[in-house]
Amino acid sequence: MRLSRYFLPTMKDTPAEAQIVSHRLMLRAGMVRQASAGIYSWLPMGFRVLQKIEQIVREEQDRMGGQEMLMPTIQSADLWRQSGRYDAYGPEMLRITDRHEREMLYGPTNEELITNIFQAEARSYRDLPKQLYHIQWKFRDEVRPRFGVMRGREFLMKDAYSFDLNYDGAKESYNKYFVCYLRTFARLGLKAIPMEADTGPIGGNLSHEFIILADTGESAVWCHKDFEDADAANLTVNYDDSKAVQSVVDHFTSLYARTDEKHDQAMFESQVPADKRIERRGIEVGHIFYFGTKYSDPFGAVVAAPDGGEVPVHMGSYGIGVSRLVGAIIEASHDDAGIIWPECVAPYKVGLVNLRVNDDTCVVACDQAYAKLQDAGVEVLYDDRDVRPGAKFADMDLIGLPWQLVIGPRGLEKGVVELKSRATGEKQEMSLESALAKLSA
Repeated sequence: MRLSRYFLPTMKDTPAEAQIVSHRLMLRAGMVRQASAGIYSWLPMGFRVLQKIEQIVREEQDRMGGQEMLMPTIQSADLWRQSGRYDAYGPEMLRITDRHEREMLYGPTNEELITNIFQAEARSYRDLPKQLYHIQWKFRDEVRPRFGVMRGREFLMKDAYSFDLNYDGAKESYNKYFVCYLRTFARLGLKAIPMEADTGPIGGNLSHEFIILADTGESAVWCHKDFEDADAANLTVNYDDSKAVQSVVDHFTSLYARTDEKHDQAMFESQVPADKRIERRGIEVGHIFYFGTKYSDPFGAVVAAPDGGEVPVHMGSYGIGVSRLVGAIIEASHDDAGIIWPECVAPYKVGLVNLRVNDDTCVVACDQAYAKLQDAGVEVLYDDRDVRPGAKFADMDLIGLPWQLVIGPRGLEKGVVELKSRATGEKQEMSLESALAKLSA
């Protein structure tokens, strides 16, 4: 994509309403614009990142055995009355009435709807287990939406639901999601720490939050240093091997990890050696729950048991804040100049910078590099604008693409171009052919 044609409304100054780093940088880098309190339009740059994150989440869900579907944003109030949550959920739920005076709601979550779908179709224990998920927009009417996409009212979530015959089967499903989440966040370039958590309005008695460490995190975190050293990206556990999956879960849950809500300073010091203690701040990016028959009971979600009779299915739900992850990654990966995207979710891999757009030699070299990178399947943003070099460098650092390929007339005279790593700041001079080979590898 040529930047001269791209819709990228960057800002030089920090917006007054932005209180945290990710909100400031997402506005300045032209990723989002506020439509109303806690509701954002995703502009081309931001939408590309959102799609990259969504795809990684989808791939790991599929690898674990999840089946993707799509449920609507608007749900019937009757379903929520059946579970007893319509009145209990609170003012965060946006309640609406259609033209026929039917009470509806903009779904903050989907336990009722997925249980209703499942109970209408499942008949036998042979229909179990099942893992169903969707990626859909949600709405929760936060009393004080703030921090940009980190705590908005409208947000994109991955919601998964497991259906099993009994507790043992449900625990196996829970463990699979536990490992799946470790892999997912590692692929996103994040260190995620699983912590025991409250189940909140969803209910249940087994729950873990997944927290990433970031200096600007909303919660205080105390944990074992081995969490930082663990390489979850290389977890290659066979999900059908329940013992191997359980072993991974046991390892991570054996390490001390607490937020400020569940922290016990005596306990921390007794369980974790002094040289292994980490006291940081963190951001919640995922949450998994097991809640047994909480929803299958009121909805009559029962199946024929192997030994006769009927039993209610055991369920769990598993959420990842897809849009929240955009902000969380920025909180964990930035510097004073702007965003530093991990390559896996960067909107483009390389920013190609033409330092002299009125120099024929420079234009030809840049156009050829642009064509070769595209032919090699490399996502490239070509800054062909007629603006001063300083502005180009500032914008490239702000939007945080992993690589910057800088081509100017002086370098071409010497037969070299400059390749800069955004993460390290390292700059290398090399031939254009060598730079293209490195970027295309």
